[in-house]
Amino acid sequence: MKISLVIPAFNEERLLAASLAKIQAAAAAFTRRGWAVELIVCDNNSTDKTAAIAAAAGATVVFEPINQIARARNCGAAAATGDWLVFVDADSHPSAELLDDVAEQILGGRCLAGGATIRLDEYMFAAAVITRIWNLSSRLGRLMAGSFIFCETAAFREIGGFSHELFVAEELDLSQRLKRLAAKTGRKIVILHRHPLVTSARKMHLYTAREHLRFLWLAIFRQRQTLGSRQASYLWYDGRR
Repeated sequence: MKISLVIPAFNEERLLAASLAKIQAAAAAFTRRGWAVELIVCDNNSTDKTAAIAAAAGATVVFEPINQIARARNCGAAAATGDWLVFVDADSHPSAELLDDVAEQILGGRCLAGGATIRLDEYMFAAAVITRIWNLSSRLGRLMAGSFIFCETAAFREIGGFSHELFVAEELDLSQRLKRLAAKTGRKIVILHRHPLVTSARKMHLYTAREHLRFLWLAIFRQRQTLGSRQASYLWYDGRR
């Protein structure tokens, strides 16, 4: 068994080294089973030291010139040689316990793909409420948060990976297509919840409540124009870190 850990990264020099160290430590959940692990970082046209930091950590570094999360994840996956893909965002820290749960799902043989509930790395009341709502929706709807997705490589390639038509919510689109494939093949999508993924709350500091609410409003009422536009999805693409 071989696991490919894929990390998309755009101007992540502040957080990337710590994240890669946490991911590599957590990957012991795979290596102690005798599984091979490869670490792939996709430099998504960064203008800082992202690529150099990734290389120094021992990662295979690939480059995607078009600044788009879906393309960055797909670029990393294209370079992967593992039986399973594990996508982790550059500001997120999976624990060894979470990856151990992933390994158990893989060994069980019935899982096609999955995700995990999330926990922010600092407490803020409004963010905590939103996170609780998301985690409940994720578990009920089997919707995978983009910050952590694991998927059988063959299944990922069969459905064509992440959609290049979307600049945000590409993980929700992927979830729906994987659910259809799982139903067709008699397998399942799981959302792990015993050991939530720890992810950064930095967007709560970088953007105002008004900016978040404006994006949410547009995403609901002008969905196609918003989710398919880099400019409209600036909370992910304007380079603030």
